Amino acid sequence: MDRPAAARPVPFSEFILKVHSRCNLACDYCYMYELADRRARTDPPLMSADIFDRSCARIAEHAQAHALSAVRVVLHGGEPLLVGAATLARMAEQLRLAVSPAVARISVQTNGTLLDERALSVLADADVLIGVSLDGDRVANDRHRRYASGLGSFDAVDRALRVLVERPEAYAGILCVIDLAADPRGTYEALLRYEPPMIDFLLPHANWDVPPPRAGQGDDAYGRWLSDAFDAWYDAPRRRTRVRIFEELLNLLLGGQSRTESLGLSPVAAVVVNTDGGYEQVDTLRSSYPGAVDTHLSVFADSFDQVLRHPAVAIRQAGVSGLADECRACPIHQVCGGGNYPHRYRAGSFRNRSVYCQDLRLFIEHVSGRLRADLAGLRRGR
Repeated sequence: MDRPAAARPVPFSEFILKVHSRCNLACDYCYMYELADRRARTDPPLMSADIFDRSCARIAEHAQAHALSAVRVVLHGGEPLLVGAATLARMAEQLRLAVSPAVARISVQTNGTLLDERALSVLADADVLIGVSLDGDRVANDRHRRYASGLGSFDAVDRALRVLVERPEAYAGILCVIDLAADPRGTYEALLRYEPPMIDFLLPHANWDVPPPRAGQGDDAYGRWLSDAFDAWYDAPRRRTRVRIFEELLNLLLGGQSRTESLGLSPVAAVVVNTDGGYEQVDTLRSSYPGAVDTHLSVFADSFDQVLRHPAVAIRQAGVSGLADECRACPIHQVCGGGNYPHRYRAGSFRNRSVYCQDLRLFIEHVSGRLRADLAGLRRGR
């Protein structure tokens, strides 16, 4: 392994259950089906009742052992709504019975194409939060998020979000993958039309062996995109939504702890249970190489504490000692955190700076400059 692990593991607090391994879309950037590790195509389509039962018991066991005050469970895929909204609602009920309603925050991450009024009503009544993926306006979204037939998904997702707006208590927010061909301010405004409580902008999954598309715009093009979107959000006369990556960066710059794996040095506290019952590391690692997510442990034979002791998981909780030497020498490494772990991969090792290093540096310095200027203005009584 690349680095020594942290001495004391941090318990898992986010559990991603792959309840359906297939998807009704064929997004060209999908880390599950289109990048380095495509084994999800041959995984069992559905998580069986036995595996789900054991997953619930293992989560409860972990929460009790570590006296966790908050547990988040994400029902994921593939496309989780392929199992049906009623089944997802029953899963949520079973999870709460096992883990206790006080600590189980349950959400579904969906592409939105199967979310109609009936499905929404079932999930909202079951107190399940719903996150939807949308990449901006019709042109931006349908450039990558299409059906296998080539048809775009925008119309279906647009209908779903218009329905979801009517049930704000069930609305978790929108995930948006950045596309340099899309205007950052225009993308932000397009998403605001759906009144999301939260937006999260995601860098496309890429690494040194398979670099991100830059369309000839330079090695900091994603940093400039994020900076422009940040200015649109930050300069607004009132806050219309939260933007996770912007709030996390501001929090880090002000000395706080990171709550996302894309920035900062907080230990990774998320784990995946696949449809076959196998424990996996965070599933975005599938973008690096086949088998990168594997632990060779399962819900039937192993506890989540055993997963915590897995060398690859321990390295991801190692903080600054898990960074490449060049990252540790960088003045902003406490904020950057080396970037998202899968984005560091090159030829068999993650002990590298992020393939988005220059983007992150520009973005962090831009936001830091805006923040310093405003704090200086406050000190001057402006």
